[in-house]
Amino acid sequence: MIERGNVVEVHYTGKLTNGEVFDSSRGRDPFKFQVGSGQVIPGFETAILGKNIGDKVTTTLTSDMAYGSIREDLIASVPLDQMPEGIKVGQTLTAESENGKTINVIIKEIKENEVIVDGNHPLANKELIFDIEILSIQVMPNPLPNYND
Repeated sequence: MIERGNVVEVHYTGKLTNGEVFDSSRGRDPFKFQVGSGQVIPGFETAILGKNIGDKVTTTLTSDMAYGSIREDLIASVPLDQMPEGIKVGQTLTAESENGKTINVIIKEIKENEVIVDGNHPLANKELIFDIEILSIQVMPNPLPNYND
C-alpha cells in the first residue's frame, strides 16, 4: 500500500475537462517519484495514497490541488527592446524573477513598445483529470521528514 516516502512507478494520462490530453506517460517509461517529496502536484499524490500495485484510479483535481490559480503578480510588461529578436505570441522564454530564480514565461501579447509575459504555469486555474495506474511500490528505509509539523 502506498505511503508517504515510498518510491512509486505509475502510468498516467492527464486531461482537461474537455477531454484534451495534455500529458501522458503511456508509450514512454513509467513515471517514477517519491511520494511526499514535492515532485508532483498535491492532488496527484493524494489520489494514490493507500493504493496498491495494479490499482487504477481516476481523479479530478481542482486548481488548488494542481497548479493553483492565476497569479496576477506573475504577469508583467517588459519593454520590447529588452526582449530577444523574433519573439512570437505563445513562445516560452526563460527569465530571471525579482528574487533571482529562473522561471519560464509565455509571451502573451506583443505591443508596439512592450511585451506582456506570463509566468503562471500553463495549467494554472484549470481543473485536471488524471487516469493513474500503479505499477510498482518501493518502501524506502529512511522516511521523509514531515514538514507539516
